[in-house]
Amino acid sequence: HAAHFSSFQIADDEKGHELDLFCVPKHYENDLERVIIPHGLIMDRTERLARDIVRDMGGHHIVALCVLKGGYKFFADLLDYITALNQNSDKSVPLTVDFIRVKSYCNDQSTNRVKVIGGDELSKLSGKNVLIVEDIVETGRTMETLLSLLSDCKPKMVKVVSLLVKRTPRSSGYRPDYIGFEVPDAFLVGYALDYNEYFRDLSHICILNDRAKEKYKV
Repeated sequence: HAAHFSSFQIADDEKGHELDLFCVPKHYENDLERVIIPHGLIMDRTERLARDIVRDMGGHHIVALCVLKGGYKFFADLLDYITALNQNSDKSVPLTVDFIRVKSYCNDQSTNRVKVIGGDELSKLSGKNVLIVEDIVETGRTMETLLSLLSDCKPKMVKVVSLLVKRTPRSSGYRPDYIGFEVPDAFLVGYALDYNEYFRDLSHICILNDRAKEKYKV
């Protein structure tokens, strides 16, 4: 499909938008540089991703697998749009959900070991169409490892949707099947993307300023 690998490009020199054009929680006002993706734009793009996913994966039970914690907002909104499509079109697709947390830890640069926590037993995904829902792909190595773990369970089809993909020299070259936005290698927070658990309660995706990195350091 031509739709695969097409993404909304946010350029490296994208200036973003002034914070005072939007509603931003008062407690974060001094921590953010700019709004880079306003909430409304996230929602519009998510609606389109839902349509592409149903078109490609419909006709067979989909198991939507949310990668926690960062994926929860995107997951909920994406599923709302898929549900709306199910209710308003002649074809609809049964959908079930599951949640996993992925912990990655590196002993050295070459090995990326990934521990999957939760997920009712990935073995139940055998023969299913699996949609992995992720908030951001940076190097891609965690996702590649998760995909190889999943392939042992023999699903019928596996697709990955990520709201964001970072353009970074650290990338393994892995690309999800569906990409919301391709973003610069900046420190982004908001819409469930966190920095040490803060900023999940911010509805726009924003660039964090340097002072905030110190302030919220663990």
